[in-house]
Amino acid sequence: MKILKNYSQMIVIFVAIIIGGIIGICFKDWIPTLKPFGDLFINLIFTVTVPLVFFTISSAIANMNQPKRLGKVMTAMVIVFIITSIIAIFVGILSTYIAKPLTESDIEKIRTSEFVQNTQIENTEVNLLEQIISTLTVQEFSDLLSTKNMIALIVFSAIFGFATNFAKEKGKAMKDFLISGNEVMMKVISIIMYYAPIGLGCYFATIIAKLGNSIISGYLRCFIIYTVIAIIYYFIIYTLYAFISGGKKGIKVFWKNVLPSTVTALATCSSAATIPFGIKATRNMGMSNDIAETVVPLGVNIHKDGSLIGAVMKIAFLVAIFGGNISIASIIVGSLVVGLLMGSVPGAGLVSEMMILTIFGFPAEAIGIIAIIGTIIDARC
Repeated sequence: MKILKNYSQMIVIFVAIIIGGIIGICFKDWIPTLKPFGDLFINLIFTVTVPLVFFTISSAIANMNQPKRLGKVMTAMVIVFIITSIIAIFVGILSTYIAKPLTESDIEKIRTSEFVQNTQIENTEVNLLEQIISTLTVQEFSDLLSTKNMIALIVFSAIFGFATNFAKEKGKAMKDFLISGNEVMMKVISIIMYYAPIGLGCYFATIIAKLGNSIISGYLRCFIIYTVIAIIYYFIIYTLYAFISGGKKGIKVFWKNVLPSTVTALATCSSAATIPFGIKATRNMGMSNDIAETVVPLGVNIHKDGSLIGAVMKIAFLVAIFGGNISIASIIVGSLVVGLLMGSVPGAGLVSEMMILTIFGFPAEAIGIIAIIGTIIDARC
């Protein structure tokens, strides 16, 4: 019963999506009536994203304390997180290359739909350095208040958080404001998510009506591919990491202590719930308290290999539908930004999906397409 309670929202959303799919197939005449309800949900998510990202990132940085050995611990942690994240991204790229989320026949059918024909992405040649600068910064402050400049907003939010932290006592009022704002935005997201089953159900009905049954088989393939990759990654890659860390003894110690965190994550559908078990496990493995209490909470929030693999799968899914020439380097950088920076944001699934659209230039209408993927792989992330 406790497990059902923890997964209740996801189950309700999943059931709503199934109902929406059935309506999209069998009752296409209903779509003009249902479409506004789906658009309402998408508009709410787009509206809340900018203040949500700003308050979450700036408040987290402004509220950072100075744990013992912070410099060395943080440096080692960042290096390990980036290396293992890149490995996860390559696993995602390889898996989507070998087992494509959409078959050629499905892609051909979907691309002939009016929806895709009217929302093709634009491919323009841009100097790499210019692209980096234009991605990280904007010319006007008002440009930050747009979902089209999410990376620049993240950079500004991080700088603002650090500045507040460095101001110490003089910045306390601003720090309190940011923390309060973050709490309010969490509540705003929770309120919007009450509407998610209706909004996503209606939006999915519209998508199915426009793109046809072919996209359903794509979602099923995504579910199967991701589940298989997640299981393989969990048992093989993590065992390899344990061996690199401590040889055969490291493998034994790792698997002796990791299972409680795994079971908790699956039972609660929450990575945050695993923090106490993770800290206890790292202590049992021989880690000191300051390392355990620094690395585990940060790792839970910003280091999610499953989410990185999922991000690659979402990108591959959209490329198959809309086309586009996206390099492996762009996928790596984009996935790292989405996975590492947005992992701690409440409602991060939809926010990170919107960032994928922003970074790679996919149409805003495509958010509903990959939001469905996020829903069906959520428990395995």
